[in-house]
Amino acid sequence: MPQTLARLTRSLIATPLVVLSCLAFDGGPADAAEPLPDYVIEQFGAPPDVPDGPLTNAIQFAVRVAFVDSVTLGVWDENQTLALQEIANSGDPRLVWIISDLMRFVPSQQLHATLSDAAGTLLGKEFTGPSNWGAVTDHLLAWDIPAPPNYLASKRAIFTNIVPGWNDLFIEGDIDWRIVSWGGVLIDARPYDTTDDGCNCIPAVDNPEVTSAEDATWLKDDDIVFGIVLNGEARAYPRRIMEVREMVNDTLGGRDLGIPYCTLCGAAQAYFTDDVPNGVERPILRTSGLLSRSNKVMYDLNTNSILDTFLGKAVTGPLAEKGVQLNQATVITSDWGSWKRTHPETTVMLERYALGRDPDFRNGRDANGPIFPVGDVDPRLPVHEDVIGVVTASGKPVAFQRSTAFVALSQGDEIVVENVRLELEAGGIKAVDQDGSDLGSHQAFWFAWSQFHPDTELWTQ
Repeated sequence: MPQTLARLTRSLIATPLVVLSCLAFDGGPADAAEPLPDYVIEQFGAPPDVPDGPLTNAIQFAVRVAFVDSVTLGVWDENQTLALQEIANSGDPRLVWIISDLMRFVPSQQLHATLSDAAGTLLGKEFTGPSNWGAVTDHLLAWDIPAPPNYLASKRAIFTNIVPGWNDLFIEGDIDWRIVSWGGVLIDARPYDTTDDGCNCIPAVDNPEVTSAEDATWLKDDDIVFGIVLNGEARAYPRRIMEVREMVNDTLGGRDLGIPYCTLCGAAQAYFTDDVPNGVERPILRTSGLLSRSNKVMYDLNTNSILDTFLGKAVTGPLAEKGVQLNQATVITSDWGSWKRTHPETTVMLERYALGRDPDFRNGRDANGPIFPVGDVDPRLPVHEDVIGVVTASGKPVAFQRSTAFVALSQGDEIVVENVRLELEAGGIKAVDQDGSDLGSHQAFWFAWSQFHPDTELWTQ
């Protein structure tokens, strides 16, 4: 029986969702000759053989019918079924990336199962269960399966026909489009300084109103806050608010900041948005509704340029052409009691920005691991272990296991790697240079830090 994709997807995106999104970028496919780590083979098995040539005319036609026409024409009927069979019999695992893209949006269990079976045939795996998009994508990521030729055009057709607001984002750039998917919400494209306007998105806060610590009676001492100090001015961004908003554009200590919080990777960061090349307008950071390996995709509202959330590097659009690289300020993850004792003059965002919600995603939603595909994870630490991450003067990324480092610092031990020295600060940990200056460190889950920095050093006592 024919199924109308347009009707299916309309119902999916018309309802407000509470799925939160985050992003990271890979530099692209790894060298095909590079062997996979043993832990990847142990968890996912051996990868299938992958061709490296062009697609045949017949397969190109099948791709258009099954994936592009099904979305642009809003139909799945016998033509799409036959085209998918042709793709499944091609022996080309690269095509599973497009199958995965379509699987992400299909609410029909029957069609989802059909796509899953085709993916399993091409990958040499049997996927069971009502929803296999995550398992299929995990295998693609872990095995680093290359994208098929002309992949972005097919992916763009699928995504932008379902959410037209992404039209300006799906362009060529220094971004690995294979691993970008949907986070369950629409793009936050509201104009700047329209904080109170509703949207079916994760709504950023621009120029938040703040109050004193004394007046913030709604916060409990053990509530988690993200603290920033610039030019002697301290401010707390409560996690309760950041889990709902995920993005703040603020000014603190005379500096403009863009502050993304990736709920899925446990990382709040602060980027200076006033330190950009001449002729570049201050970036206004927004959440796109897209994610990658359980990480937020953020973009600049002014230019529709995508920026790497963890690294602050512009990877598409006018900002990428200008070579924009945002620098970070340190974010201290602490509790409200410790923060206000150390910084009694601190200001804090108003309770109303939490929109009446009191979520605790950190302690519930992620209990069984990342809820979106991440592929393989460096096994040196548990997936959700908290680390303090920083980059040394030589460009070497270093991660410090927070629990171990906190105990060592509390006992008076010194923790130094190259020019980096860790210090206790207001119930949290920060990294400073040899002269005590800020190095822009922040806390994150291990899986996220190690994905953004696959060559990271892990500090050990």
